[in-house]
Amino acid sequence: MVEFCDRVIAYTAGFDAPALLADRMRYDATLRNLELIGEAASRVPPDLRERAPEMPWRLVIGTRNRLAHGYLGIEPETVWLIATDGVPRLRDQLMALLAAST
Repeated sequence: MVEFCDRVIAYTAGFDAPALLADRMRYDATLRNLELIGEAASRVPPDLRERAPEMPWRLVIGTRNRLAHGYLGIEPETVWLIATDGVPRLRDQLMALLAAST
């Protein structure tokens, strides 16, 4: 999940929402990695999820499902907010979780 977060952060760095949307390949790569974050989250064992209730597991998985199944219904502004606000916060939470488990 951290690797996919890093990719989203890298893909959106130096861009604003209109510029990201104009770069279709970058935008598509961002969407794909947002999906992969959710897919990876869905594979985290339930016992680990229970030990980290502060993590937004359902939201991350739900976002993946919405992106994967409702691709054309996702507003670019929503993708932008998830990529530039939600993903960095999620990455920080994941890093804290990893640090606490070592």
